[in-house]
Amino acid sequence: MTQALPINPVVVDISSYQQVRDWGAVQRSGIAGVIHKATEGGTWTDKTYDAKRQGADAEGGFLWGAYHFMRPGDMVAEADFFLSVAAPDADDLLVLDHEDAGVSLDDLKKCLARVDEVTGRLTAIYSGSVLKEQLAAAGGADPELSKRRLWLPQYWTRWVCPPGWTKPWLWQFTDGSVGPTPHSVPGIPSGGVDVNSYDGTNAQLASEWAGASIVAA
Repeated sequence: MTQALPINPVVVDISSYQQVRDWGAVQRSGIAGVIHKATEGGTWTDKTYDAKRQGADAEGGFLWGAYHFMRPGDMVAEADFFLSVAAPDADDLLVLDHEDAGVSLDDLKKCLARVDEVTGRLTAIYSGSVLKEQLAAAGGADPELSKRRLWLPQYWTRWVCPPGWTKPWLWQFTDGSVGPTPHSVPGIPSGGVDVNSYDGTNAQLASEWAGASIVAA
């Protein structure tokens, strides 16, 4: 599905590439949520994750999230590694970043299932072209995946969802260079930064942030 959404820049996602000089300025700019890269593959850790989380916590008021960049390998081991580094609490958003075409849809589902099992919540997905291509090759929407929140990168004034979603939960509308403005956020001085829009109020975002609890059958 293709559609335009209002651009409501309320979430940034960052990693070791971005410094944060002033968390207060980030918050005053209207940013309500921060999603930080925690891990990649089975061994790589973002060494700035803990310090930035402490900085955000010290300012107060931010929604906090962590993401894991999946690489081909043992998906259960990757999920456990991610959780050990992210050390999430019950209010944190957890996301699996699916950008490596070497990670199959089955691999994605295995990793999601493991994070779900440990946390008791539905984990979100970040993906764009890879997910679209894999779902198209598989014949269309996958009911296991489409029940989850989709964080979609689409650096254009409109977005195109993969089959199975009518709209993204979060829309990453710029990588800090390409896409609609704003391309930067006060308090993060290292040039452009990924900025994300949410189609709702900050209160609604907060109520959905941690993810739905999984109800045992």
